[in-house]
Amino acid sequence: MKKYIYILIITTIFTSCTSKDDGNEYTPVALDLEIPEIFSNNIIPPVIPSDNPQTIEGVALGKRLFFDRILSSDQSISCASCHRPQNAFTDDSPTSSGVDGIFGERNSMPIFNLAWNYNERFAWDGKELSLERQALEPVENPIEMHSDWDNVVNILSNHPEYPELFQRAFNTSSITKELTTKAIAQFERTLISANSKFDRYSLGQATLTPQEINGLDVFLREDKGDCFHCHGNPNNPLWTDNDFHNNGLDITFTDLGLGGVTGDPNDNGKFRSPSLRNLAFTAPYMHDGRFATLDEVIDFYSEGLQNSQTIDPLMKSVDEGGVQLSNQDKANLKAFLLTLSDPSFLNNPDFQN
Repeated sequence: MKKYIYILIITTIFTSCTSKDDGNEYTPVALDLEIPEIFSNNIIPPVIPSDNPQTIEGVALGKRLFFDRILSSDQSISCASCHRPQNAFTDDSPTSSGVDGIFGERNSMPIFNLAWNYNERFAWDGKELSLERQALEPVENPIEMHSDWDNVVNILSNHPEYPELFQRAFNTSSITKELTTKAIAQFERTLISANSKFDRYSLGQATLTPQEINGLDVFLREDKGDCFHCHGNPNNPLWTDNDFHNNGLDITFTDLGLGGVTGDPNDNGKFRSPSLRNLAFTAPYMHDGRFATLDEVIDFYSEGLQNSQTIDPLMKSVDEGGVQLSNQDKANLKAFLLTLSDPSFLNNPDFQN
């Protein structure tokens, strides 16, 4: 990424000297995502919209917008306020509060590896059908940024720097909400996490402890953890199926999840399976942040499942309350799950403000 920044500096200097003199249109510099080896070996290429290709200038603009509080009504919070780099781009609160101090109903989802979300449904309930569209709602949501896009566009248009940044990213200084969210989506697609201990183990670059190996066995066995149906296996380094499931959290639902989006009662209580990557940094867990620790999550799947009309058929042990893991199985499973965390992702300078 750093080499691209150098290219951007050079091209900026060059074009500032030429574009005003000869009227040449500035061409953004294409930026291919750096696909990790563990991904290129196991999953298909990322989804990049044809109308929003990755460019150095677009990513740089998106990063600045992501961390800029200018998008909120009182300029007190930014996207990064609820999606912090140190928490794998979530936060440490069960639900997040917006500019008015009002807390929402859902946990802030971590942001990484979103370019490989092949069903193109985003958010816990799948209501947003692209990464670009997902970035639209928080600005106007009354319990988040509580602003107005017309006002935001006006502020950006009269900013001393943003019109030029949009010009370089999109060949126009006419700022729109669509271009703003396109830039943010470009930056978000660069947030790739693929350097966990288990990634290195899969590439023959690290060794797992006996307890971690036993934990992988618990994870994969249908007669033990039975976790892999929703969260994949070593051949799926995303560690999620990116699908929606009722995993037995509740008997009745105050939050309908996917059902509230589709209107289909068969979807009530279904939420996206989050990636198991970076669990060491993303507590609390579940769509409403109800579990403070990973131990609580494991206990829930072991003994706390609740039956309901839309329970996922994959939750085969719901009648027994869960998969009934021994204390040793629980400890082993936790040890394995923690090998999926990637500290280098939190400290990547390309992802810091």
